[in-house]
Amino acid sequence: MTTAEPLRPDLARELIRLAEQSAARRARRLRNQLDAIQLGRGRHADHASTKLLRRILADHDGWPGHRLVGPDAARAAWSIALHSNDEPDFQRAAAILLRRSVQDDDAPVRHWAHLHDRALINHGHDQEFGTQFLLGANGIDRCPVRAPTALDQRRVDVGLPPAAVALEKVRHRFASMYPTVVLAGAA
Repeated sequence: MTTAEPLRPDLARELIRLAEQSAARRARRLRNQLDAIQLGRGRHADHASTKLLRRILADHDGWPGHRLVGPDAARAAWSIALHSNDEPDFQRAAAILLRRSVQDDDAPVRHWAHLHDRALINHGHDQEFGTQFLLGANGIDRCPVRAPTALDQRRVDVGLPPAAVALEKVRHRFASMYPTVVLAGAA
């Protein structure tokens, strides 16, 4: 992947700005720091971010990868697509374009793995790489996975750590936010 100046620094700045704002809203939402009006505004802003990313994908006939917007903005685009759960068909299309970008050595394969899994889950299918989790009454657990016995090998193939390590990291990260929730499998 290239580290040269991106072709579209203007798009890079906009993608980064939108992704940072969305991440801040998600963090506040997870800590129950948003009222109903703020939640609605956040959903509207996220929808607008998805609309912008959709336009970028169409205008550039592909994923905004490292060459077009640089690594930070490509990560921002991935984050916007990953969190566009209200538009699962868009997520699926974005995952296809991101995969092409990965094949062109213009984006990290682990980004595709996460987006691919999210699109599968949002379409009612088992995920492939075990990157998606749910917080339920019994704690945090991984969403259903296709062929779980081969999961760790698939994860290695896309540069992800073993599934058990990833699950523990997620549980640890959310333990401080949800101290009253019993974390499934945690001792």
